[in-house]
Amino acid sequence: MSCEFFAKGLCQSCRFMAKSLDEQLTDKQQKLESLLAGLNVDAFLPPVSGPEFGFRNKAKMVVMGAAHEPVLGIPGPGGKPLSLTACPLYPADMQVLLAELEAFVRRAGIPPYRVDKAKGELKFVLLTRSAVRGEFMLRFVLRSHDAIHRIERELPALLASFPAIKVVSVNLQPVHMARLEGDEEIFLTDATRLEEVFNAVPLYIRPKSFFQTNPEVASALYATAAAWVDELKPESLWDLFCGVGGFGLHCASDTFPVTGIEIEAEAIECARMSARSMGLENLSFSALDSTDFAKGSDAASVPEVIIVNPPRRGIGDELCASLSAFGPRAIIYSSCNGETLAKDLRAIDGYRIARVQLFDMFPHSDHFEVLCLLTKVD
Repeated sequence: MSCEFFAKGLCQSCRFMAKSLDEQLTDKQQKLESLLAGLNVDAFLPPVSGPEFGFRNKAKMVVMGAAHEPVLGIPGPGGKPLSLTACPLYPADMQVLLAELEAFVRRAGIPPYRVDKAKGELKFVLLTRSAVRGEFMLRFVLRSHDAIHRIERELPALLASFPAIKVVSVNLQPVHMARLEGDEEIFLTDATRLEEVFNAVPLYIRPKSFFQTNPEVASALYATAAAWVDELKPESLWDLFCGVGGFGLHCASDTFPVTGIEIEAEAIECARMSARSMGLENLSFSALDSTDFAKGSDAASVPEVIIVNPPRRGIGDELCASLSAFGPRAIIYSSCNGETLAKDLRAIDGYRIARVQLFDMFPHSDHFEVLCLLTKVD
């Protein structure tokens, strides 16, 4: 399989597509080891990868063109709108639906937002796919309420043609700036969340909740963390920056309590739903800032194992200092940014890096996820 957009020079988002996946993995592993140079790493485990194409579960499409000829994609060479509905990173059913959504926007007569003129209505179409049943969450990012009635007018026919669409919403983003979404979310369906299942663990996706974009590799990431925790056999565990609870839910056990902390309230509600559906009573999830939560905890309440899964900026100096002072028996650090990971690892005192493993969540790019196991030095 190949990509005609890349081959023709129309889209270069996948900069390294000319290389084989093995070459890409080798390059990424070398970059990771270079970033961690000078740190004592006991073992670099073999990298984990997934399929080359059809792996991505989320599309973020800029809406361009005109109401009678909308284009979902990106600005191409010379600024001309380029439709990416047939991007091979998306599964086949997702490509079919994206193509239909271009036609839907045309039928609804929604004018795409023009950044250069600060006018128009539809800014983005966001589509998320659940791998477990091939169901979809569809979001329209609008400048104002003015075009909602046009979506509602055409929506019944779309849902009849594509019953796999389970959640539809409108997000209002009125600000003239490069910002993906706004604060207000208006649901056009009774359902407000999409269910996914990784390793028999149910996870729920809400419109603004972060969720991994590569289901196969994400499943392996969570399963690996769970296996490491099982080896440690802790008596208690914290899952900081827990999102919808992926790590905490995978590591859950009847033998020890798990506390999940995440600042996004929608994600916390999803995590609580998962815990209820699994019948787990020794999990607690709270919508708090992870750094503030750790700083406000006393040493007596610190668990034996702490998992951290921060955004790209890393956990930062304050949380590094708290972890060093608390001294849990082990820290599992999941990172999507090798640079901030390396900086944080150098700032955490009193630990050896027992294992490091790369997870290739983003083939054809220079991005990757890393899982690290830190164990307390006696």
